[in-house]
Amino acid sequence: MRTLLIIALLFMAGLAHGAIYKWVDKDGKVHYSDSPVENAQAVEFKSNTENQIKLPPPIVIDSGVKDNETEPQGDLYQMRITSPSAEETIRDNNGNITIIGSISPDLAKSHVLVLVMDGKVTGPAQYSPIFNLENVDRGEHTFEIKALAQNGKQLASTPPRTIFLHRATVNARPRPTPRGN
Repeated sequence: MRTLLIIALLFMAGLAHGAIYKWVDKDGKVHYSDSPVENAQAVEFKSNTENQIKLPPPIVIDSGVKDNETEPQGDLYQMRITSPSAEETIRDNNGNITIIGSISPDLAKSHVLVLVMDGKVTGPAQYSPIFNLENVDRGEHTFEIKALAQNGKQLASTPPRTIFLHRATVNARPRPTPRGN
């Protein structure tokens, strides 16, 4: 079965490189076709008409850090949570919270950010300091944003920020609607 497939593919490859024919009809319109017609001429393509993209060689940027050097001690970044403010009460019945942080200097391409809520990472690492959370449980929550290297080493962290989320109670009974007579 595999041999038959290879033979069919080779045959189709030969068809793809078939000749192109050009002719002019009685009204002076130029036509192209892959099958010859009366008074048609085979068209030869030059090598510069092939669709080829030549990519420039990759540029190597020296990061200035040697392989045997370690990263500098201390925090590489100054980080803080800008929104919500400390001990802010958020009222959202869907449990949606947006945590916005700031970082300086700009985050290096090899570093990522994670959001930690109540001591647990909330999702995958990302480059943006804006985190959108959905369906967060009501109550008090503590957030931190951490900058991590590729190997998972913590480079910097925001001070913990406590916020309160209020959601409508799930145990509330709906009021009965009066019946009409």
